[in-house]
Amino acid sequence: MALFRETADVSVRPAVAGDESAVTDVQVSSWRATGVLGEGVIQALDVPAMRDRWASAITAPPGPGFAVLVALDGPDVVGFAAVSPGQVLSLEVLPEAQRAGHGSRLLAAAVDRLRADGSETVTTWALADDTARAAFLAASGLGEDGRSRTLATGPREVVEHRWSAQI
Repeated sequence: MALFRETADVSVRPAVAGDESAVTDVQVSSWRATGVLGEGVIQALDVPAMRDRWASAITAPPGPGFAVLVALDGPDVVGFAAVSPGQVLSLEVLPEAQRAGHGSRLLAAAVDRLRADGSETVTTWALADDTARAAFLAASGLGEDGRSRTLATGPREVVEHRWSAQI
């Protein structure tokens, strides 16, 4: 057994063209696994349109400070984070890859990116009933800041709470 490998076992890097399918798969799989949205919402997703939007976000971000990062386990994309100025828009990890540090690495890389772009705070939104995400965010130093919003997902409405921290 070799002590060192030529590539890292786990890492985070900026997303590149071709990552959009993996990013979409991670998003749909993680949303399904939480059970919070409900299978009706998952079934109503337009997965090809999601893939196209991720391709655009990766290859032509809508402005400065927007980026998509991916977590790798060897060569495989197992998670992603999307950032915009001051906030983490999305952070998802494949259910079978959770609790292996990928989410923490993604959040750390996202915060590094936000700091480099001049942000002094980070915000993100979490579904009200997603207790695992709430525990992850709290353990990462973020806290609910009292803001909430209701999203119409088609089959039903869902509530999200905003989390934030100084960086």
